[in-house]
Order: sequence, then C-alpha cells, then structure tokens
Amino acid sequence: MSGGKVAIVGGSIAGCAMALAASRGGAEQVTVFERAGGELKDRGVGIGVNNDRYAELAAAGYMSESMPCVPMSRRLWTVRDGSDVGRSITAEPFPFRGYNWGSLWSELRERVPDGTDFRSETQVAEVATGSDGATVRLADGGVEHFDLVIGADGYRSVVRQAMFPELAPAYAGYLGWRGTSEAPADLPAGGDDARIVVFPGGHCMMYVIPDRKEGHRMNWVLYTHPPAESGLDAELRSPTSLPPGKVAAELTAYLREFVAEHFPPYWAGCVLRSPEERTFIQPIYDLSVPHYARGRLLLAGDAATVARPHIGAGSVKALQDAAALETIWRAGGSWEEMLSAYDEGRSLVGGQMVDLARQLGEAQVARTPDWSAMGEAEFATWWKEQNRSSTPGNGLGGQALRRD
Repeated sequence: MSGGKVAIVGGSIAGCAMALAASRGGAEQVTVFERAGGELKDRGVGIGVNNDRYAELAAAGYMSESMPCVPMSRRLWTVRDGSDVGRSITAEPFPFRGYNWGSLWSELRERVPDGTDFRSETQVAEVATGSDGATVRLADGGVEHFDLVIGADGYRSVVRQAMFPELAPAYAGYLGWRGTSEAPADLPAGGDDARIVVFPGGHCMMYVIPDRKEGHRMNWVLYTHPPAESGLDAELRSPTSLPPGKVAAELTAYLREFVAEHFPPYWAGCVLRSPEERTFIQPIYDLSVPHYARGRLLLAGDAATVARPHIGAGSVKALQDAAALETIWRAGGSWEEMLSAYDEGRSLVGGQMVDLARQLGEAQVARTPDWSAMGEAEFATWWKEQNRSSTPGNGLGGQALRRD
C-alpha cells in the first residue's frame, strides 16, 4: 500500500478531506476530479458541528480553530402564538458550532498538499474496478488507471453507481428550502443560539453563521411537503437538485405565503429577507449501501451514506470517513486489508445514521405533533421517544469517531 496512484471523484468537502487523508497515508500521487469550474467557496450555506465531534476532528487534523464559526449552546423550539418572536416551548442543550460551508471548504482546500493534481471542470463519466486497480473514463474520452478510486461525488455518485448499479437514493416525500439573509442587529435574548420554528407538517432550523467577510448571516432550512399542485413529488423521485436561481416563481411565492402564515413575525422576516439568489430547494433523500468498498473502489461522504439532515452530521461524517481512512492507511498492510477494514468500520456507522435521521424526519415532518399544545414537559416526553434508538456518542451531531 505504500505509494500508489489514487483518484478522488469530487472536490468538495468530502473530496478535499479524502485528498488530505490519502496524502497523509502515503499515496505517491493523488488526483482530484471536480466537475465544477473555479472555486466552490460560494456554494452551500450553513453547517452545524457538534462540539465533541469538532474536538475529535481537530485532534485528527481535519478541523481547527482557524476555521471561522459561531458557537451555540442551546436550541429553542418556538411556535407562533401571536407575539413578535413566538412562544418558546423549550430550550434544550445544543453544544454546536455554526460554520459557513464555503469557509470550511476553503480551509480544507488550502490544506490539500501542493503536489495534488486538482482538476476543475473535469467530469468523470464512468469508473470500473479490476484485480490490480481501477479505471476512470472522463467525459472528454480520456481514460486513466489508478490503484484506488475514491467516490466523494455526493448523492448522485458515479462511483457508487459502478459499485451498486441497482441502488439509488430514495425520496423522503418532502424537501428543504434553504437560504441565508443578513443577520438582524436586534436579535432577541439568546440570539446566538439555534432556533427551531415549528408548524403543522414541518419545522425550520435557524442559526447564525460567519458570512466569509467580517459579519454574519442568518442560515435557515425549512422542512415541509411541497404543494400538491406543484407536481414536484413525481419529479423528485429520481435524485435531482434545484440550485439557487432555478426555483420556479410560483414555488417562491408559495414559500413566502407559507412562512408569513406559520412563523412568528420576527423569524418570518429572517426568511423573507433572503434574496432569491441565496434561496434554493434541497430534496430530501436517504440511502445506505451494504459496503463502503468493493474491488478497488471506495466511498465517502454522501456518495456512501445519504442521511436526512435532521441529525446535523453530513459534513462531520465526510470528515470522519477521511480520518478513519488515514488511520487505517498508516497502519499498513495490503490494499485489500485496508479496504476491508475501512468497509467494516464505516458501513455500520453509515447505516445507523440513516436509520436515526429517518426516524427524526418522520417525527418532525411526516407526523408532526400538535406543537401549539406542547409545554416543556410534553416536549421532553416526545423528544425522548424520538431518540429512543440513540446512545451516548451516537445521536444528534453524528457518532463518536473511533481512533483505534
């Protein structure tokens, strides 16, 4: 395993982390294929990272204090009650850090060693595995051979398709509207905490993140079912995306009316002030694969596990995949031994995350309780039931990182 040529399909957070892992592990040559042009720093919105998971990833060298963030300590569940800011049902501990996706990507990209062949605007059309390596066929017709190909190419992964052509992410039946707006100067008490605005058929998570300059933005994601007349349910059954600027005008109007009706006015304003170019739709999917490695192909991040975002661990999981691979790589052994060890450790973690995220999504979107009738005691009982399958170190924020 010492040396070797490694290809990574996808150059976002998971791809940059895997490039760092392969380089640290001892790969002789690392090539990253990223289909987008230019930098990705302006992509994405907010990311929440649990404090314990941050500490583990910082110790592993994948996060650091140089990455700008906004600390949080509580999460306030809030319902509309006629007042400007609404009624807080409960305030639960929420030891998280809020990051800007672009800032986190930029920091990871800078950590990728200079010798890495990072190819932007390069689309991979197909990959194939053999007994002595794997082949990458590019969209322009070029063909290259590697000892290992890592799929870090997201929920519509070309590498996963080569490994499991019969599998595809399943649409959850609802979607997330996402966006950012200028952080208001008059945040109420506890304004640096996360806020969940709840309503029949869904909820909206809101928290402040750095804006990549000197200020802050309000990051929000609203989960609910699309309007029946939109026809989106049928369209979204095949994995797709609706990036900023591509949301139909009638859907934007629907969102604005929905927020005005169900949100306390203050929090409605945080959403409604979001410019159209910073608002997009994220269809919610989930998928777990039986194996994270097959032949000389390996999966990381959303290419392997597509978990609904409700546990706040997507980016954490991608970074943990990289840290786990580096640890295994440094331990030595053959390619087959390395891939088997990675598969055994990460497949179980991914499947458990999908199960818990699916459970939370069903409870918070598909089968929402009567939020308006809840007080702190009723919420505590309900929340305990939703987390019945989680254990310490395995729940909101993701699982603890094993370093053995």
